[in-house]
Amino acid sequence: MNEQEHDWTIEAKSSLLDLKLNEVWAYRDLLWLLVRRDFVSFYKQTILGPLWFFIQPLFTTIIFTFIFGNLAGISTDGLPKPLFYMAGITAWNYFADCLNKTSSVFKDNAGIFGKVYFPRLIMPLSIVVSNLVRFGVQMILFLLFMGYYYLLGAHFQVTWAILLFPLLLVLMALLGLGAGMIISAMTTKYRDLAFLIGFGVQLFMYATTVIYPLSTAIEKYPTYSWIIEYNPMTPIIETFRYGFLGEGSFSWQSLGYATTVTVLLLVIGIIIFNKVERNFVDTV
Repeated sequence: MNEQEHDWTIEAKSSLLDLKLNEVWAYRDLLWLLVRRDFVSFYKQTILGPLWFFIQPLFTTIIFTFIFGNLAGISTDGLPKPLFYMAGITAWNYFADCLNKTSSVFKDNAGIFGKVYFPRLIMPLSIVVSNLVRFGVQMILFLLFMGYYYLLGAHFQVTWAILLFPLLLVLMALLGLGAGMIISAMTTKYRDLAFLIGFGVQLFMYATTVIYPLSTAIEKYPTYSWIIEYNPMTPIIETFRYGFLGEGSFSWQSLGYATTVTVLLLVIGIIIFNKVERNFVDTV
């Protein structure tokens, strides 16, 4: 009797840390299809389409410059105010988009999950990848700001830390992915959390150095500045500014801390995600 080759193998339940990366790779075409779906479905009924990628950070920068830079007079470490805010907004938006959209991945895709099998990790991964398009457009806008202020003779400089940009991008993606998977798994049981996500992420931004430098927070509020320092997004944004603009409170210790927190949240997120995705259809 000749041996037969099989496309599918039925196995016992795998470990909670098993990412099933071989299955994810086998379904890579589905990943790109979902990325395309997210991009097209979000903008197909809009008049300006992808221009919203530029409009949102541009108007946010203008508002931050007027309110926090001019009215409140918050320091920007000697950098041009719009350039300072644009750097923080660009980095923050990618993290926040990954977190917000991943946190509702079970609820938003319950219909698909209940009808067909595919590696569930494909969904949150597609969110992280699709958000890279928006981040790339906003990075172009940020670089245009840099070029404009360079021609005006503004005082800033690119430093060696710009080489850490790929690491910062990975950290922002994985931090949003890990935290988002934890929240998404919790919302399948506690629906009230879904209403708190947008508000909570907005508050979290004010505990990050998006609208002020870390040096100002330590100088003016030394008692409470530890909250900002222990925020894992703070070292990422500070390093981002230091690399591209030459200003920021960079340290290897802080970046190592952010990396450690990111890895821990990702591992916890994977464990919870793998546990919930086995029976979430019964609760969503």
